[in-house]
Amino acid sequence: MENRILGLHHITAIASDAQENYDFYTRQLGLRLVKKTVNFDDPGTYHFYYGDEQGTPGTILTFFPWGGQKGAGRNGAGMATGIGYAVPANSLGFWQERFKAAGIPFKAPVERMGETVLAFSDPDGLQLELIVPQQPDARKPWTTHDIDASVATRGFYNITLTLKKVDATAAVLTGIFGYKLLQQEGNRYRFVTNAVENAAIVDLLEVPDAPAGYGAAGTNHHVAFRVKDEATLMAFREKVEAKGLHITPKIDRNYFFSLYFREPGGVLFEIATDNPGFATDETLEELGTHLMLPAQYEAYRNKIEEVLPALQ
Repeated sequence: MENRILGLHHITAIASDAQENYDFYTRQLGLRLVKKTVNFDDPGTYHFYYGDEQGTPGTILTFFPWGGQKGAGRNGAGMATGIGYAVPANSLGFWQERFKAAGIPFKAPVERMGETVLAFSDPDGLQLELIVPQQPDARKPWTTHDIDASVATRGFYNITLTLKKVDATAAVLTGIFGYKLLQQEGNRYRFVTNAVENAAIVDLLEVPDAPAGYGAAGTNHHVAFRVKDEATLMAFREKVEAKGLHITPKIDRNYFFSLYFREPGGVLFEIATDNPGFATDETLEELGTHLMLPAQYEAYRNKIEEVLPALQ
């Protein structure tokens, strides 16, 4: 891999009820819980990571389930407002029937940019999409007893950002991250990187009169872009700083190293490394089965476990 941004690494959102969130993403959507840990800044709150078998970058959706705020968030300008998953051709009928049986809100499929899109939402109202790409996605999916490989999600296809103006955000994508404008359809501008085959698309929606968003349950917290290692991470730190944007020092998140900055349109961006990955403190087979705590909280494990709701 070159020293480039390698598409999406993960997306982090906010939920309300931990059990409800776990049930939806593992049992309804069929993702694997690859890590159960806590918020670094709020150890009384879970941090869930859902993805494929090993939590491959480009498949990882994470949540902070802060209780008691169901439906409190509001999408708007300066936010990531839609998460797209790639699915196989001819799978959308399966998903519509599944959503209907479970009472999951969804809309009739539509054609967008030459692709079929099924929009739905999670229990907190987080906006999600299943997308049949023009080119089939060859990634190996995580499967369950009732979601097999012929219909299972493959990982992220795209992320959609809503902005009052797209120009400054587009300049970050093209001038720093190496994306290129692929296509425009109405007020949707599609940017893509050729550094990777999948999880390579960022869509910018220009909505001049969009109200300001409010981050709480049912909204996205930040979008993380992928780099291969720490040397590449720090090279991008220099690039971001050179554009006059404030960016954090390197932060150790146990399973990757990160930098954070807010792009000019208001969306919180993260750059995260592939290393060391999720199988550092659990085996591949055990991923997500134990509560894994950052070292600074291990001495308080008993107190933390008393506070966190037990998952069934």
